[in-house]
Amino acid sequence: MQTLVVCSGGLDSVALSHKIAVEQTLIHLVSFDYGQRHRKELECARCCATRLGVTHDIIDIAGIGRRLTGSALTDGEAVPDGHYAEDTMRLTVVPNRNAIMLTIAFGIAMARQAEAVAAAMHGGDHFIYPDCRPSFVDAFAAMQRCALDGLAQIAFTTPFLRWSKADIIREGVRLAVPFAETWSCYKGGARHCGRCGTCVERREAFHLAGVEDPTPYDDPDYWHEACRAYLAKHLA
Repeated sequence: MQTLVVCSGGLDSVALSHKIAVEQTLIHLVSFDYGQRHRKELECARCCATRLGVTHDIIDIAGIGRRLTGSALTDGEAVPDGHYAEDTMRLTVVPNRNAIMLTIAFGIAMARQAEAVAAAMHGGDHFIYPDCRPSFVDAFAAMQRCALDGLAQIAFTTPFLRWSKADIIREGVRLAVPFAETWSCYKGGARHCGRCGTCVERREAFHLAGVEDPTPYDDPDYWHEACRAYLAKHLA
């Protein structure tokens, strides 16, 4: 199946790109610059496309991103530290982000005569991001069937939808994904901070997967504290 992948440059979408390259026919990667403070991820997406030998678009929707206010990823709000599943991570929600990006991706897929669009939503995202949940995926797929009715039949592929991050890492090991060439940190510094929710999630997932984490962190041990605090709060 000729497949286009929405690839942010994060661990999940890079692993997905490698999986599609092995199991289907990867034809193109699409990334989005929506004004995120962690634009460094886009360079990782570019490297992924080069490594897999496919074309790559970075779509500039920063003008739209500036109007999707209220998120720590695009506004001046500080990115919160702590466990990924804490309520504070809701500060990182960018309203309708996935719906906007996927709509564009499906348009590009039709122009390129792709048979599928793949995205890397996973089970750990469901608590925080409504546009990563199974109900959203089902509704979006139905909407796209209507939007392209009589023009194209393009499947919406989300193989990680019910996987944990640790599951994705194990799969990435099988696929020889170079995890060091992926980016998770929302703070956008020179290195992964080790303290924001996505860094904690990444560090914890490598631990749960039993895989050595090749990522250099400014604070490599903070994840222990964040996990303990989360468990103490939710098991009390």
